[in-house]
Amino acid sequence: MSPPFHVLGFGAVSVDDIIYVDRPLASGKGKVTKRATDHGGNVATALVAIARLGGHAAFIGWLSDRPPDDVGRCELERGGVDTSLAPRHADAAPIRSVVIVDPNGDRFIAYDDDVPHGTSQALPDHVLKQAPVLLIDGYATHCETVVARARALGLAIVADIEWTAGSATDRIMALADHLVLPLAFGQASTGESVPLAVLDKLWTEERSAVVLTDGDHGSYVRQRDDATRWHFPAYEVQAIDTTGAGDCYHGAYCLALAQGKAPLDCVAYATAAAAISVTARGGRMGLPDNRACLARMAGMGAPAAVPIAG
Repeated sequence: MSPPFHVLGFGAVSVDDIIYVDRPLASGKGKVTKRATDHGGNVATALVAIARLGGHAAFIGWLSDRPPDDVGRCELERGGVDTSLAPRHADAAPIRSVVIVDPNGDRFIAYDDDVPHGTSQALPDHVLKQAPVLLIDGYATHCETVVARARALGLAIVADIEWTAGSATDRIMALADHLVLPLAFGQASTGESVPLAVLDKLWTEERSAVVLTDGDHGSYVRQRDDATRWHFPAYEVQAIDTTGAGDCYHGAYCLALAQGKAPLDCVAYATAAAAISVTARGGRMGLPDNRACLARMAGMGAPAAVPIAG
């Protein structure tokens, strides 16, 4: 019998107060053109993206059942994400973030994350067996043993890491067989500047894929049993708001992976999904459905993977 979900995830759940300004962030000062409130978090938005794409996703991190701290749970459920397997914690609450977005769609995020992170160390194995893929973010350092158990149970571990907590982050990255990271973080963590060198420095025999994302420059990919390193260009789009684009990318990647696709094909699907997501304001308002992604991939000018010159 197939597991009931495609993807499980635990990580950040946030409430975002978004401020749109009329000048680039580097200007130092500008006028507010619009204010909005949205719900975000790397893993939370990725799981909502999976649901929007037609997949089945469950959040298994700490949640609260007490108003108003249960807003994260309510928004996940409204987005089609199952929360029935998530442990509850009296102090659980969403991270609060302020997001400043300039006319180019670039953004700066300031956040307050003084809340319980990760998930319960006592999360039972039968919960982890509910999907073939587990998505984690940098807060998984708070529950390393759960990630290790999931890997031992045969789940594919997709890691979305943007910052380091030192050796604890290194251990989490070692447990992940799919590293899907921003290129800038990969460069900082390896000391290498060229994408090809970063891919190879992050590679281990236990990896299935290393993917480095670089915004409108596309993605760089190394996958198991493939001697070629790949560059997958981004779509040419007019970005309105890049908030949540990376989360959408991770969600689409995880869903394609759960459906049995090879990493490079997962990247192709994720690239299309992320390109659509930046054409609307907010982290979740532009999340696409599967039909829109397939149409974008089949359209004129759709990018294709090209080998990276060694």
